[in-house]
Formats: sequence, C-alpha cells, structure tokens
Amino acid sequence: MGEDPRIYVRVLLHVRRQISDGALSPGEPAQTITSLCRQFGCTRQTVAKALRLLTDEGLLIRYPGLGYYVTEADPPAPAGRLDQW
Repeated sequence: MGEDPRIYVRVLLHVRRQISDGALSPGEPAQTITSLCRQFGCTRQTVAKALRLLTDEGLLIRYPGLGYYVTEADPPAPAGRLDQW
C-alpha cells in the first residue's frame, strides 16, 4: 500500500514512530499540538485527531491543560483500520 496522503495519518505515524523508536519514553510529553501543526503545516483539528487516535490505541494519555504523554504501561495492539499503516 502506498503512503496515505491524509495529514492526520502522517502525524499519527510520526508520533507512533517516535514512541516505538524510543525517542519518546513512557511518561514523557509528546510534541505539542502547536509544534506538530508547524511541522506538518496543518490545523489544530488535524493534529488533535491524530493524537486522539493514539490515545484510543493506548499509546498516549491526555491531561487537560498539560498535553499528551506517552503511557507508562505496555499499550494494547492497535485495532481497526489503522493497523495497515
């Protein structure tokens, strides 16, 4: 399958790769929504969608007012259609 052109998928894969490569360790904050918007040239809603999906996968946890952090526990295997990416 070729690269998905949707920006939220690119953001999701970027953050997921940072976690799997160890660039982000459990308990560390993920990049801010603002910095990801600048990096990918997209809206806050687009980044928020990607981070929400990563939260649903168990890779991130959201602390309102503080941002998104890498979860401490081993996350469950991703389910659904995002497995293919």
